[in-house]
Amino acid sequence: MEHTIRPWGEYKKLFQEAGVWVKRVEVKPSARLSLQKHNKRSEKWIIVSGTGKAEVAGQEHILNPGSIIDVSSEVVHRITNIGKNHLVFIEVACGSYLGEDDIIRLQDDYEREDMP
Repeated sequence: MEHTIRPWGEYKKLFQEAGVWVKRVEVKPSARLSLQKHNKRSEKWIIVSGTGKAEVAGQEHILNPGSIIDVSSEVVHRITNIGKNHLVFIEVACGSYLGEDDIIRLQDDYEREDMP
């Protein structure tokens, strides 16, 4: 199981095969992922615990445990932890290419380049 630390939190890749992966993502309180898009994959987020705000295609959605949101490929998106506890969600990604280098960052709180 791949475990990766990021400035906003961490993720564990639980499963991967051709065309799909499943990750458990944990976002620290008040942290958010970069504003980004992917050319070759879509994502579905299923909230496990905490409260998040998703920005998808210019629309905001408040997410609580049990909420599910779809992010199509090439759609600008980000998720922010707006709660006092860690935000935990399951991410299911599907597409022709699932590499981390398919992230196109449009804005990033941590001043990262397009890093994998």
